[in-house]
Amino acid sequence: MRRIDLTAWRSNIADGARTLRGFLARRMPPPPLRIGMSARLFHPRPDATGLQGKRMQYLEQSVAHWVMSRDVLVFMVPTVDKDSLFHRSNIRVGDYARVLDGLVLQGGADVSPLTYGEEPLDGEWAGDRLRDVYEIELLHEFVEAGKPVLGICRGAQLINVAFGGTLYQDIRTQMPEAQAHVTGAYEKNMHQMRIEPGSGLARLYPGIETTRINSIHHQSIKALGRNLAVEARSEPDGVIESIRGTGKSYVFAVQWHPEFHAPGDDSVLDSAPILDEFLRTARG
Repeated sequence: MRRIDLTAWRSNIADGARTLRGFLARRMPPPPLRIGMSARLFHPRPDATGLQGKRMQYLEQSVAHWVMSRDVLVFMVPTVDKDSLFHRSNIRVGDYARVLDGLVLQGGADVSPLTYGEEPLDGEWAGDRLRDVYEIELLHEFVEAGKPVLGICRGAQLINVAFGGTLYQDIRTQMPEAQAHVTGAYEKNMHQMRIEPGSGLARLYPGIETTRINSIHHQSIKALGRNLAVEARSEPDGVIESIRGTGKSYVFAVQWHPEFHAPGDDSVLDSAPILDEFLRTARG
């Protein structure tokens, strides 16, 4: 009877398994990333009927489609409301941080001055305190889970406040020397921006010192939060336009709306490197 060389047999099996895994890896693309996006909140209007009498949670289409342009699955993360008509389940915000690969904090309503220890200087600047609490919890859960967070416009302000910083409640009132950062032109309102030398943003855009971005905000970062660094400022007024976390977890935010920068428009900063860096980090 012929004896079988078990060592050689096992080696051949292992080689075959490695070859098969390599073949499958080449033929099968990695699964799509799952990116969470914080919700905008629509609050019930007094004496309204129908949907306007209900609290709604929604995404702004452009920012969702911008993230989805890289074949990414986007999931809106709803608030977990103890006052719901239904009994709360055991699902918590932290469960989303464990399942999803990253988080985008989108734009929208003002951050409430109450969230950073101030009273509103004007009733119109009272902001959305409920959304602040929900998004700050969401942010901290993703940071604790080591998942990357990208903030856009309000998202940049929210990140700064969540890390202990403060905001100018109204640029025009509190920084009268500043240029107009919000106009009726909405996303077509543009201004110059200078990228901080040696910053992460400078590495993303080698050779670019100044550029143009859109500007749709009347609040802005005042005192910088803990473990955050300034990455860019508007010119000539010096308003902070980008911040990055200095800790282990990826936290990056821009004050402008990269989702409104049309691909191929050389008159504004290309938004693709920002999205690609965030998604590379999410992919790990």
